[in-house]
Amino acid sequence: MTGNRGLSEADRAALLKRLAGRSTTAAPEVAPSTARDFSTLPAAREVAATRALGRQVGLSNPYFRPHEGIAGARTVIGNAEYVNFSSYNYLGLNGDPRVAEAARQAIARHGVSASASRFVSGERPVHGALEAALAANYGAEDAVVMVSGHATNVSVIGHLLGPEDLVVHDALVHNSATEGVRLSRARRLAFPNNDWEAAAALLAAERPRHGRALVLIEGHYSMDGTVPELARFAEIARRHDAWLMVDEAHSLGVLGPTGRGVFESQGVAPGLVDIWMGTLSKTLSACGGYIAGSRTLVDLLRHTAPGFVYSVGMAPPLAAAAECALRLMQAEPWRVARLHANARRFRDKARAAGFDTGGSVGQAIVPVILGESVATARAAERLFELGVNVQPIVFPVVPEGQARLRFFLSCEHSEEDIDNTIRTLSRVAREAA
Repeated sequence: MTGNRGLSEADRAALLKRLAGRSTTAAPEVAPSTARDFSTLPAAREVAATRALGRQVGLSNPYFRPHEGIAGARTVIGNAEYVNFSSYNYLGLNGDPRVAEAARQAIARHGVSASASRFVSGERPVHGALEAALAANYGAEDAVVMVSGHATNVSVIGHLLGPEDLVVHDALVHNSATEGVRLSRARRLAFPNNDWEAAAALLAAERPRHGRALVLIEGHYSMDGTVPELARFAEIARRHDAWLMVDEAHSLGVLGPTGRGVFESQGVAPGLVDIWMGTLSKTLSACGGYIAGSRTLVDLLRHTAPGFVYSVGMAPPLAAAAECALRLMQAEPWRVARLHANARRFRDKARAAGFDTGGSVGQAIVPVILGESVATARAAERLFELGVNVQPIVFPVVPEGQARLRFFLSCEHSEEDIDNTIRTLSRVAREAA
């Protein structure tokens, strides 16, 4: 789930009491301050309360640890090596010398920056090459890339829809999508994860009251590792005269025999999706976002989407690196096959050891759901001490009781990495019992 919810002072105090097992009965008092003091903002208070909780229960901060090299299946943090499960480097292409060489050649030809919006004078040949390759992956007429994956969703959804429109979306869609809907001021209705019948019921009841409508799902949910029935969602979108948008951030390079995405894995014609969205920062080892679809849609975005028109163009070395990574993904399907084998091995061995892995399909993302937030944070800290780097996902990002360790698998993990990690995880669980 996305962490859009704030906490009231009373709710925060109750959470601190329940999680820490202490006698906290009220939130810490905030010293009188002026409206110019950033620390009085609700989000700032929430950050401060979270830090206070960590200190109260003796936990170190697991976030913002600097990696000293390429973060792949293994990584170096603080001069120590760890088995790494906190990277989106699914196919091991970040650090591949061919990808690095493509970036170097782009720097030599174009410099590090596009130096302007592409709309005015920031257009470079590497942009068009990447967009053509992305469009071909989806069998689409065209594609456009933007400098940020998060901003792609915010800008495109916010731009295409308005206050008279309707968005029906999976409850687990990314924060970038819900922020885009908020910007559009369209009416937003959520349905349970992958529940196409609930989505159909919402559309049947509410679609006639609105102008345009968008059905918004992901190809592979990053918090749970679940996958939608794409054909079902395509059918209900068409039945109710709605666009279907699929966020492929964690499915490009992951789903399907050659990594083309959720449509390939399920044998669905990609043209049934109106808007393909994805990011370049996972499998494609760069940074940015993309939209693939009809020529009319892409031309509209190129000329009017604020996040494209008023933003500097994508850095040439990033565009070149992403285009090279996409070619390597297509040419070396053994990477996808090994990723699938590793993820299934991890999921199945975790389940056999008695851990709850939710609905993960075992393609790249495997949550180990431990329940309580503080216990989960403690487990992550202990794993780090034992040489395993994995991030805890805790309340309010997920509901209390659903806190988990989120394992991102790579084609570069060895069977030994996986088996040793499950043994270490079982050890940590026994110590906490």
